[in-house]
Amino acid sequence: MTKSSLKQQEQNRDSNSSSSSSSDNMMRGKNVMTQQFLTMTYREMQKLCKQNGLAANGTKEVVRTRLLNFYDDTTTGKSKYFLDNSKNNSKNNKEEEDKEYLHKKYLPRTLDSRHSTVPAKEKTTITASKSATSKTTTTTTTTILTLTDTTFSSPVKTTRSSNNKNASSSSTPSSSSPRKKQKILPGSLEPPNNWEVIYSIVEELRADKSAPLDTDGGEAVPERHLGDKVYRFQVLVALMLSSQTKDAVVGETMRILQKHGLTVDNIHATDAKTLNALIRKVGFHNNKTKYLKQVAEILVRDYDSDIPPTVEEMMKLPGVGPKMAYIIENVAFGRSTGIGVDTHMHRIFNDLKWVQSKTPEQTREQLEGWLPFEKWGEVNMLWVGFGQESQQQKEKIIKKALRCSRPVEALNLLQTVGVDVIKEAKKLDLTEEVEKFWKGNE
Repeated sequence: MTKSSLKQQEQNRDSNSSSSSSSDNMMRGKNVMTQQFLTMTYREMQKLCKQNGLAANGTKEVVRTRLLNFYDDTTTGKSKYFLDNSKNNSKNNKEEEDKEYLHKKYLPRTLDSRHSTVPAKEKTTITASKSATSKTTTTTTTTILTLTDTTFSSPVKTTRSSNNKNASSSSTPSSSSPRKKQKILPGSLEPPNNWEVIYSIVEELRADKSAPLDTDGGEAVPERHLGDKVYRFQVLVALMLSSQTKDAVVGETMRILQKHGLTVDNIHATDAKTLNALIRKVGFHNNKTKYLKQVAEILVRDYDSDIPPTVEEMMKLPGVGPKMAYIIENVAFGRSTGIGVDTHMHRIFNDLKWVQSKTPEQTREQLEGWLPFEKWGEVNMLWVGFGQESQQQKEKIIKKALRCSRPVEALNLLQTVGVDVIKEAKKLDLTEEVEKFWKGNE
């Protein structure tokens, strides 16, 4: 055999080997592509069809076959993408680039990341940021988590920056609920500076007892001559009606009920429709009718037509909260185990910086922390009346401030709790008198 024949046979073997290798590669590529389509959902394949201008109707198998036919040109054994990019890619790295294209562009959603098209690193960032803004945090701290903490605000107060890793690891909260705030005990707080001076000014301004609650409140309206049980029940009813209702309306409604017969047994016997008509002027009268009927039933059944003797039992009654319970205890039984705080007191004591609170209940707790116990029984009537006058009867309260023994301090107090003294003085033609005291004090 000649050298040329041997050379020709060798070239043929190389050609056959190359062809076989190419065929094997194409089969492997087709198998990979088929496997990728098998991991896709029906909606994902429909979306891919629309992106490439293919029909997206039919069953799942029909759509998958349509995509396989599109990406695998059977006449050449090469994918459409391979044909479009053959001029730009070299023969050595062409196969690797094709596989990368299939994974990254045409088939972005695999079985492991079916619900997200973001890369793994970005996905970790999103997961970390979500956990950072939730009430429970993951125990693993990564660089990505630290970066997202600086981007998104987190309500978890124990979050620390990556500069103090020890503090971060030791203060990371667990999945359990946050530690309960320690209760403020009576007498455990330092009283505000000069609080007695301001308190005594309010006592002087309220000496005439001319605020709305002095004539129509829960202490003024109940009937004492019908006995202690009836009196205590009427105190309870007056406080229940007072929620979201002005004292003048409460007083009017209480007198209507008293004409009807305001006793436990009579309210228990009165049908809900009649009772609702009797108290129709108070706020939320439908709910209050329901509560009054329920309370009357409980008092007849469990308390011999009397009211509960303790604050804890009172708060178990429908429609009765802490504020009402403490005031009822003080008025009906003459004792105080707590302070009833309403919205007037909550607003004023925050204006005076005597407390720093967001709710009346927080105000009550802080106030009990420093106010002397002997003041607990009087503080509600005193300051609620002052709040009513400073909001509803500005003319009267300014005139009383000008006539009191310390007019400058009284006017400053009114200004502090929200009364625009100069504006109101102009309406009353009292500008000169007000300025005389203020300028004289300068």
